[in-house]
Amino acid sequence: MASSKNAPSLGRCCGYAAEHPQDAFHLPARRTSVPEARKRVIALLREWGAAQQVRDDVELVVSELFTNAVRHTDSEKVGCELTLLGSYLRIEITDEGGPGISAPHAQPGSLDKEGGRGLFLVGALSESWGTRHDDSGRGRIVWADLPYSSAAH
Repeated sequence: MASSKNAPSLGRCCGYAAEHPQDAFHLPARRTSVPEARKRVIALLREWGAAQQVRDDVELVVSELFTNAVRHTDSEKVGCELTLLGSYLRIEITDEGGPGISAPHAQPGSLDKEGGRGLFLVGALSESWGTRHDDSGRGRIVWADLPYSSAAH
């Protein structure tokens, strides 16, 4: 299981971890890392007591965003950070960018194609999502806020 001590490697500060549960990890930018990212996220959400629907939705969003970072950037590693902020969960996937890398966007007509549906799914499951440059200015953070509820509800 990844621990919050990994968050500084993503350029984050964990000072508010007790008030807002948070965890971060990074993995090599390889296709084989995508299932490992899903596994870590699901284990963490179980530990936090997230409802099954939340776990399913977050697993799909992390899978899509992590896969995009592996496929479409020159990254050596990809970071994943989850932060619970009241009634929603913030997911941040950080890549290391590369020359000429544009911001991710849904492709027109991609719903009918084999690939390209991932960002439509991210948009459908998220309250909001977007991108911003990381602190280095070279990489990018793709974030998504998903509704959160605990299994107790």
